[in-house]
Amino acid sequence: MNFKTLASASLFAVLSLGAVAANATSAAPASNAGVMQYHYGDHLDVKRVLSVKDDQPDACGVVNTRMDYLDSRGQHESVDYLTYSSAGCHDH
Repeated sequence: MNFKTLASASLFAVLSLGAVAANATSAAPASNAGVMQYHYGDHLDVKRVLSVKDDQPDACGVVNTRMDYLDSRGQHESVDYLTYSSAGCHDH
C-alpha cells in the first residue's frame, strides 16, 4: 500500500466515525420505535391532545418536540416534530 492509499483510507475512516457519532446523537432513542416523525404536509388524525413536551425546554432555537394524542378511534399515538423554543433566548 502506498502513502496516498493509506492516507485516503485513514481520512475515510475518520469521516465515517464522525458521521456515526453525529447520527447517534441526533437519532431518536430506541424507546421511540412506535413514534411517527412528522413531515410537512402529513395528515394527523388528532381528536384530543394529551401532552406536548420539548426535549430542551430552556433552549433558544430549534428543538425536538413530542405530542401524545388520541386519534378518532381512541388509539394513543405519538408524533415527533421540530419547533422553535425561545425560552432560553432572554436573560431572566
